[in-house]
Amino acid sequence: MTIPEFNEIIEQNDQTAARLEHLEKLREIVGNVYPNKFVRSSVSGPEDTITNLLNFAPIKEIAAEIGEVVAKLGERERPPAEIKDALNARLKELGNVRISGRLAVPPRVMGKAAFVHLSDGQSRLQIYCRKDDFVLLRNDSSDSIDATESWTAFALLDHGDFIGVEGYLFITNTGELSVHVETLQFLSKAMLPMPDKMHGISDPEIRQRQRYADLIASSLQIEHEGLTTRQVFETRAKVISSLRRSLEDHGYIEVETPMLTPKATGAAATPFETHHNALDITLYARIAPELYLKRLVVGGFEKVYELNRNFRNEGISYKHNPEFTMLEFYCAYMDVNGMMDFCEKLLRESVQQATGGLKVEYEGKEIDFSKFRRVTMRDSVLSQSGASDASDLSDLALLEAFEETVEPTLIQPTFIIDFPKSISPLSKASPENPNIAERFELFINGMEVANGFSELNDPKEQYERFVDQMSERERGDEEAMILDEDYIRALSYGMPPAAGIGIGIDRLVMLLTNKHSIRDVILFPHLRPERKGESSSE
Repeated sequence: MTIPEFNEIIEQNDQTAARLEHLEKLREIVGNVYPNKFVRSSVSGPEDTITNLLNFAPIKEIAAEIGEVVAKLGERERPPAEIKDALNARLKELGNVRISGRLAVPPRVMGKAAFVHLSDGQSRLQIYCRKDDFVLLRNDSSDSIDATESWTAFALLDHGDFIGVEGYLFITNTGELSVHVETLQFLSKAMLPMPDKMHGISDPEIRQRQRYADLIASSLQIEHEGLTTRQVFETRAKVISSLRRSLEDHGYIEVETPMLTPKATGAAATPFETHHNALDITLYARIAPELYLKRLVVGGFEKVYELNRNFRNEGISYKHNPEFTMLEFYCAYMDVNGMMDFCEKLLRESVQQATGGLKVEYEGKEIDFSKFRRVTMRDSVLSQSGASDASDLSDLALLEAFEETVEPTLIQPTFIIDFPKSISPLSKASPENPNIAERFELFINGMEVANGFSELNDPKEQYERFVDQMSERERGDEEAMILDEDYIRALSYGMPPAAGIGIGIDRLVMLLTNKHSIRDVILFPHLRPERKGESSSE
């Protein structure tokens, strides 16, 4: 096994050499250049992050007041001294603040003073350092360094470094809220140069492979089209939080079922395979938690859900990732129609919470989550083809016609209902037509977002469906389901009528954040290994 040298991992150039030189000089001045902690003040609440300070009502009010004054000024005009002094007096009453963050821009030195913006990854705040007015703290003792040497050390700071400062808030002559620094503490060195502040990282593969660099670049970028990278993943968090809250408000219990299973069941998919050494058995990364969750319905959990990862060893595309997040839940005594109704309500609430409305812009189209259509699969194919009858189509031919001609046209939220029973091995048949399954799939912008049905709870019929699937498998269909004897045993204890659904979280977030690729809504998506010598930064 060949272990690369540190200098082989970190690209060597003039910039990294200069940063290393600065680091060593700072080490001589402050001692430990990677201290263990920095305690922030609590003026705005429990902790003064930059974002918390800027959103603190008294500070926000003052910033808004000076903003209105500056907006009325002509070019090169400054705010009246009496207004600025009055606002500064109010800021002074708040006391000193201790804030920390990354240098968002290279330090700007003007004679005996320097201005620089600190970023906490969300917001920025300018700090003002004046020669002889601040001291640098040592990190290996409680001592401070004299003012002259502190000013010398300030010149060793680089764009991207982390520092902590203490000082008082004030309004500058140009009307910008700032911190007048009295003490400064060095916290961490950025050994690599920061991405371009105007354009960020343009290569999507680097953004996805090095999400940390993408988050930094997006936070430092001056202008953005659409959401920042952080805002995309904050929206994702809001979606998940809203779904959990809504389910729990309706009495659902969250559970955790096995991620490694002895049988790859619950969906038609190719699994990842591994081996358990101690037990000497083959295990599979789960392709779906469905059969475990329905075992819990058998055991008395009438409303149960799981929000977790599934794994499928299949192709990668703009809407497929081998590892993805799925919400699955089951409700006893509900049928497919009740589940569609609840799905509509759940998604509306989540979209409203995450975006503030029910209409979102996606790739130039407006998607309206206030309306959900319901169309049978057969009617959708007939409508698209212009034919009057599709009775001569086999189940597989109907499915193929739907996927090829109808699916790409389903832009607005649409439930496709009445699937052929032969391709729905876990769903109950319709009482009106035994060849039709009580199943639906929700499509938005040509993507399947959810799949649900009335659950088959007759153990004998479920056994026969599994046997049919096994026959398909023997004929070469590697994704056909396998027989799960224990699940048949569980159903034989009796399962009440129930409906279930799986909702693809990644695809839903794609729609709500206007992202074309699933990789842009997964923090660390799977990519091919980076080739040696391949450029890894911009």
